[in-house]
Amino acid sequence: MIRTIVLATQKGGSGKSTLAMSLAVAAQQAGETVRVIETDPQGTLSYWQSRRGLAEPLVEPIHQPSDLGRRLDALARGGVTLAVIDTSSGINALMRAAIDQADLCLVPARPCVADIVAAAPTVKIIRSSGRRFAFVLNQAPHRGQRASEAANALSQGDRDLADIIAKPLITLRNDHQDALAAGLGVTEFNDDGKSAEEIRLLWQWIEQRLAQGDTCHALRTAGAEAHSQMTNAGAPPLNEMSLSWDACL
Repeated sequence: MIRTIVLATQKGGSGKSTLAMSLAVAAQQAGETVRVIETDPQGTLSYWQSRRGLAEPLVEPIHQPSDLGRRLDALARGGVTLAVIDTSSGINALMRAAIDQADLCLVPARPCVADIVAAAPTVKIIRSSGRRFAFVLNQAPHRGQRASEAANALSQGDRDLADIIAKPLITLRNDHQDALAAGLGVTEFNDDGKSAEEIRLLWQWIEQRLAQGDTCHALRTAGAEAHSQMTNAGAPPLNEMSLSWDACL
């Protein structure tokens, strides 16, 4: 089974590509078989791959929405367990197609009110697709109250969003750009650094969310099958209290 995470936001400069490459490496180091899919014509991840050589995880550019689902199916048959999809800025058909394939969407945003507000159209698309998502507060300053201000902005705009912030936030440090230039993930570039620690913790948080999604999917499937069997047998429909799997929706 392949699981897919998608980094998406219409605002440029949020750090989607640097997060994608470092999360892909951290996931691979944690035991996943990873492929990175680049849908951004800017080609940041292709540049990273050119510096990296043939070291995995490999980057595959995809430019047509219709190719995305077929490629993910092929990767799953080939044993890939995690696909990390980097999208371009703006809203386009390829970004929408990526979101439709996502098990979890990550919305990177700098911890300031302007970036949170700018992400609203992306969140609307994700919600309309019924996909799970979380904000990743990225490029945070070393000191100050901006992270808490961003969290407050989320809760004031939409109380449901206050609990959808990935942990930890990612602090702005040179390690991220230096790793990109070297063709490395930040956990490869400086394994003992604070940036590497943050990325590993972020991957652990994401992994837990993906596992929750797997459990919910299994519960929904089991509940639907039980409902179908009882209906076919002429039994009364399941009442609301018996549909514990529905809590995962």
